[in-house]
Amino acid sequence: MAVDVGHYYAEPGVISASGIPEFEFNLKLASQTRQELENLGLRVRMVGEKGDLVFLNHRTRAAAGADLFVSIHHDSMRERVLATKRDELAGFSLFVSRNNPHARKSLACASAIGAELRGAGFTPSRYHADPVIGENRPFADEANGVHFYDNLAVGKTAAMPSVLVEAGVIVNRQEEKRMLDPQVRAQAKDLQPPLEVSEWIEATLVDEPPASVEDGGLVREGVGGELDALGGGRRG
Repeated sequence: MAVDVGHYYAEPGVISASGIPEFEFNLKLASQTRQELENLGLRVRMVGEKGDLVFLNHRTRAAAGADLFVSIHHDSMRERVLATKRDELAGFSLFVSRNNPHARKSLACASAIGAELRGAGFTPSRYHADPVIGENRPFADEANGVHFYDNLAVGKTAAMPSVLVEAGVIVNRQEEKRMLDPQVRAQAKDLQPPLEVSEWIEATLVDEPPASVEDGGLVREGVGGELDALGGGRRG
């Protein structure tokens, strides 16, 4: 599995409510995630942890051979809504590209991650789908906070399934405090089953995931937990 640290030192992403660059949040969460995954016996390749990877296609190139590419980020909101909704918009979001060569598996993995995050007590933000306060990113799986972002560079240039995770809205003052809480971060990082990612994908997802999660049938029967909700038929 490749764990990508979003942004880099020269362009560190959004600045949090208390003045911390996003890159620092990304690096800390990605490093904790790597440690947890390695403790479970997974092979993890860090990408961008030195803070010097400028070109996005170099990130996915550095992940060659991995079974899954996950890019770790923390979220913001449009400048014009900061004044009125700074402390209203909160939660996680996940993004996948339909231009990825494994688009269905990307979506299935994103939905599985979202289901696990919800099971750990996190809530999807959902505002990215709004045409006014968000960017009008269509939902791929609304319940689990997954959006389509077809021109996403780390999605469309990856040779393997790829998911971008926005772990929380750090311009929101209360959410930033939560994301700095070691107990909250421990919940966010402890999500991967103790299998090689390729084995987890094989064991968890059906052989031919549907194009839409609305059709159900993403995961094999008997997987358990929040993921079982992705295995049934079409939601009503």
